[in-house]
Amino acid sequence: MDSGQTIYVIFRLTLGGLAAFLAILLWARTRDLAWMLMVIGIIMAYVDTVYSILEMFGIIRGEAFSIGSMPVLSIVFHCLPMVFIIAAFSVMVFRKYRIRAIKK
Repeated sequence: MDSGQTIYVIFRLTLGGLAAFLAILLWARTRDLAWMLMVIGIIMAYVDTVYSILEMFGIIRGEAFSIGSMPVLSIVFHCLPMVFIIAAFSVMVFRKYRIRAIKK
């Protein structure tokens, strides 16, 4: 691994860890469904980061279950953060339109 990859890994782990830490702090303070889904999305993004780095080092092989040439765990970990963030925004949008409909 060259110095560029090392810096990339360090930055990804550091920034992802900071985001996950702050998300967990927020989770302890809020019970709002939209924010909780957002927090879970951030945590899942960090899980994806850790998983991909462990895969890059050869510590984990996700090839036990695969669809074609793509490991299922890689697909799940890459897609789950966006699924939770989409769900969070959907809750926010639904809540906003429901409030508008009630006011009319």
